[in-house]
Amino acid sequence: MNGIIFFTFTFPPLIYLLNHQTMTRVRKPVLAPFFAILLVTLACETPQKWTETENGSLRTVTQTDGPRLGYSSTSGVSILTDKGFAFKDLNKNGQLDAYEDWRLPVDERARDLASKMTLEQIAGLMLYSRHQSVPAGNRGFMSGTYGGKPFEESGAKASDLSDQQIEFLTKDNLRHVLLTRVERPAVAAEWNNHAQALVEGLGLGIPANNSSDPRHGSQSDFEYNAGAGGEISLWPGSLGLAATFDPDLVQQFGEIASREYRALGITTALSPQVDLATEPRWNRFNGTFGENPKLAADMARAYIDGFQSSDNGGWGYQSVNAMVKHWPGGGPEEGGRDAHFGYGKFAVYPGHNIAEHLLPFTEGAFRLRGGTSMASALMPYYTISFDQDVRNGENVGNAYSTYLITDLLRGEYGYDGVVCTDWLVTGDPGKPDEFLGKSWGMETASLAERHYKVLMAGCDQFGGNNESGPVLEAYQMGVAEFGEDWMRARFETSAVRLLRNIFNTGLFENPYLNSHESATIVGNPDFMKAGFDAQLRSMILLKNKAGVLPLSSGLTVYVPQRWIPGRGGFFGPPAPPVLGDPVSPALVANYFATTSNPDEADVALVFIESPMTGSGYDKADLASGGNGYVPISLQYGDYTARLARDTSLAGGDPSENFTNRSYKGKSISATNATDLVLLQQTRQAMKDKPVIVLLNATNPTVLAEIEPATDAILLSFSIQNQAILEVLSGNVEPGGLLPFQMPADMATVETQREDVPRDMKPYVDSQGNSYDFGFGLNWQGVISDDRTRTYVTK
Repeated sequence: MNGIIFFTFTFPPLIYLLNHQTMTRVRKPVLAPFFAILLVTLACETPQKWTETENGSLRTVTQTDGPRLGYSSTSGVSILTDKGFAFKDLNKNGQLDAYEDWRLPVDERARDLASKMTLEQIAGLMLYSRHQSVPAGNRGFMSGTYGGKPFEESGAKASDLSDQQIEFLTKDNLRHVLLTRVERPAVAAEWNNHAQALVEGLGLGIPANNSSDPRHGSQSDFEYNAGAGGEISLWPGSLGLAATFDPDLVQQFGEIASREYRALGITTALSPQVDLATEPRWNRFNGTFGENPKLAADMARAYIDGFQSSDNGGWGYQSVNAMVKHWPGGGPEEGGRDAHFGYGKFAVYPGHNIAEHLLPFTEGAFRLRGGTSMASALMPYYTISFDQDVRNGENVGNAYSTYLITDLLRGEYGYDGVVCTDWLVTGDPGKPDEFLGKSWGMETASLAERHYKVLMAGCDQFGGNNESGPVLEAYQMGVAEFGEDWMRARFETSAVRLLRNIFNTGLFENPYLNSHESATIVGNPDFMKAGFDAQLRSMILLKNKAGVLPLSSGLTVYVPQRWIPGRGGFFGPPAPPVLGDPVSPALVANYFATTSNPDEADVALVFIESPMTGSGYDKADLASGGNGYVPISLQYGDYTARLARDTSLAGGDPSENFTNRSYKGKSISATNATDLVLLQQTRQAMKDKPVIVLLNATNPTVLAEIEPATDAILLSFSIQNQAILEVLSGNVEPGGLLPFQMPADMATVETQREDVPRDMKPYVDSQGNSYDFGFGLNWQGVISDDRTRTYVTK
C-alpha cells in the first residue's frame, strides 16, 4: 500500500521533471518510463534486514530487528522473506504460514499449526519419551542400539541418535524427549542438533522439546575449587534450598540452572516438586520444600520464575518450561509408602486437609511475579487421592480423575497449561512390589481405555509412552462417543497447549546449539561458586554444646570409617555394601590434622545418614502368611508398630484378596543401624572428648537415640563434604533452619495424620532446644530473624 501511495502522489511530478529537465538535457525522453518503474520498485521493496552464516550443515540467520534463526541444510528448510525479515519455511511449501511468522502472538501460531497437523502428528505430540541416556546404555532401563549393535560395538559417536530414538521421532512423531545421563555438555549439544535436524526435515518441522529431571544435585566427594569449572553447577537438594528460607536464592538457582539446561538443549524441567511434606516417612520427602505451605509456595514461585523468565522478564531464549509436580500433592501417602509401586498407591486425608496441599500450586506455581504468569506444565502424581472426588466418587489415579483435573485444576483454578501424566501411568501393572505400569484404579482396563480415560479427565500428554498407537485408538473411542468434530477439537486443544511451550522457548526459530559455547556455559566458575555458596547456606546447626564449634585449625580430628549398607537400584543395578571413609582423608587434612587413633584425637567427626528401613512392603512377611505390609521407621534401633492403625484407611488391588493394609504389631530394623553403633563406639573411644555428628538427612529423624551421645549436630542435605568442613572450621557460619519437624519418637510419627503439617511432638534436646519447624543455631545461639518472623508461627 505504501508503494502505491508513493507512486500516486510522487511519480507524476517526477516524470514531468524527468521529461522536461533531465531528459531534455540528454535528449532521451523515451527513458522516463524506465526510471519511473525503477523508482516504484525501490519504493515498494524493503531492504533485507538479515545476514546468513554457515557452520558445517548448520545455517544461522541474524537479523537486526528480529530473532536469530537456525536451520540445517540437510532438513530441506529454506528461508522466506517478508518486508525484509527472514522466516523459516518449516513445511517447505514456499509460503509464509501463520505458525512460521514469529511476529504473530504465540497462541495464534499454535492454533494455526494445530489445525494443520494430522491426527498422527498430534498423537505423537502427546507422547513423552521414556528415560533416554546419551549415549544409550547396553542393557537395562535406558538401553539402546546403534545400527542394531550396542554402542561400544557400533562405531557410533556418543552424540548420535540411537535406533530407538530415530524410530520414535520418525514413526511415532514423538517430540518430547526425557534426557537423563549425558556424557558431557558438548555431547549433549551435538545430540540435540542431530535430533533437531532430523525432526526439522519431517512434516511440519516441529522441533523437539527436550527435558530433564533435576540434575544439579551435589556429589559429596566433589572438591570445589574457586575458578575451576565442572560438569554442571552443584547445589543442595530441595530440602537444603528450603532450609535457607530464602526464595531469592531459589530464584537465583532457577536462573542459573535454566542457562545450563538451555546449553544442554533442555527446554523443559520436570520440576519443581512442591508436594507438601506432611508424611515424614515418605521416601520422596527429600525432593520437597518441606511441610510449611507458605514456605513451599514461596519457594515454588521463586523456582519457576527463575526457570521460565528470560532476560526480558518473560518468555525467551533463556527460558525453560517448568513442569510443577505433583498435583494435587503426593505427600500424604498412607504409612509413608510411595506410589511408584502398588503398595503405595493411596494418598489419604485423615485430617480432611487436601486444601493445604493445593497451596504450593495455587499460591505459588500459579501466581508468578515474572512475565510468564504461571508454571507452563503440571504433573499429577501416581496416587489415588482416596475419597477426595466429591463430585463423581471415583477412586482412580490422579491423572484419570475428571474431578481433580477438569473440575478442580482447570475449572476452579483456571489452569490452561500442559498437564502431563507421571511416567507409565497407562502401563500394565504387576504385583504390588513390581516396578511396572502404575495404572492405579484402572488396572483392569485396556491400554487404549486408559489413554482415553486420561484424555477425558483433561490431561494433554502421556509420560513415558513412546508409541502413538494407543493414543490413536483412544481418539477413535472419542469419535464413537462424541463424533469426529468434537474429538478433533479435543485433540487440537491439547496440541495448542503443547505447542505453546515450544513456541515460548524460541525453538521454532532456532533449536540449535554451539557445542563449544555449551561447554563454556555449563558448570562455569561463576555458576559453580553460586552453587557452592548455596550449599554453605543450607546447613542447619542443631546442637552446639559449650560452643564446641567452630573448631580451631590446630586440632587433630578422628573420622571413623562407616559401613555403607547395600542399596537396591531404582533404575539400575543395586549398590553393594562397603566399609570405607565417609569423607576423603586428604580433604579433611586441608582443614585439620588427622589421625586414625581416637586416643590421639582432640575431636571426632562422625558422618551418618538418616535411618533407612525400606519401603513399607516385605515379601518375607507375605511369604510367612502376612499381608506384606510392614512399618517404615525413622529411628536406627528396632521398631515395633504398636500404635499403628488396626485397619488401613485405604486398600485394594487386583493382585490382593484383602483390603486391610495394616502393619500393626510388626517390627522393622534399619539397614544402616550400624550408624548408631558407630556413634556409640566412637563416644566410648573418645571418652569425654567432643563427638560431632554430621547427619545427611533425607527425612525427619528420631534423634533421641543419638543426640545424648553428641556434643554437636550439623544437619545437611546431599551436599559436598567440603562445604561441611567449611562450617566446622569456622570459615562459614551456619544459618539454615529446619523446614520440617524432628519427631520426639516413633509414637508421634505413628499417630500423626498423613495430610496435616506440623502435628508431631518435636524432639527437645539436652540443651532444652525444641527441634521444631524453623529452628536452627548460629555461633551466637538460636536464630531469630526476618525469616523466622515470616514463616514460623508462634
